[in-house]
Amino acid sequence: MQYISYYASPLGDLLLAADSIGLTGLWFAGQKYYARSLDAEREEKEIPLFEMAKGWLDIYFSGRKPDFTVPLHFFGTAFQREVWEILCTIPYGQTATYGEIAKQIAIKRGFSHMSAQAAGGAVGRNGISILVPCHRVVGTDGSLTGYAGGIAKKAALLALEKADTHALFVPKKGTAL
Repeated sequence: MQYISYYASPLGDLLLAADSIGLTGLWFAGQKYYARSLDAEREEKEIPLFEMAKGWLDIYFSGRKPDFTVPLHFFGTAFQREVWEILCTIPYGQTATYGEIAKQIAIKRGFSHMSAQAAGGAVGRNGISILVPCHRVVGTDGSLTGYAGGIAKKAALLALEKADTHALFVPKKGTAL
């Protein structure tokens, strides 16, 4: 059984989803892939996990790094889960590139190379926004691309974390805007 709840963040309303294992989803209202992993059968109910997740979000949106983790339950391919686990290792206030993530996967799998686009596809399908910090992933050239919640929210989250954004930019055109 999945449960849902809502959270009013400074950047817009969030939908949270969870099961007995952990948080299964966290989406900005209207974002790309909104509620993609949500079961048709679900119940709106405040469970202890939501209290924990909302406490984490309260700390995060106050501009501080939360000092605890929320249990997560990923739904995706083995490759997507590998990428999402790497996302969880990107430190608060820092960024990584799609290419760096691809390189980590290649090393882990014993490959000489891995496509940054493949890694980007998995990053883009992350269903647990903010807690699995896909907003910390940028293009090798410093471009802010590919955030399902929107580039403005990505930039706002990085600013909230006081990430060094002086070399980052929003591209004028592209498919990942």
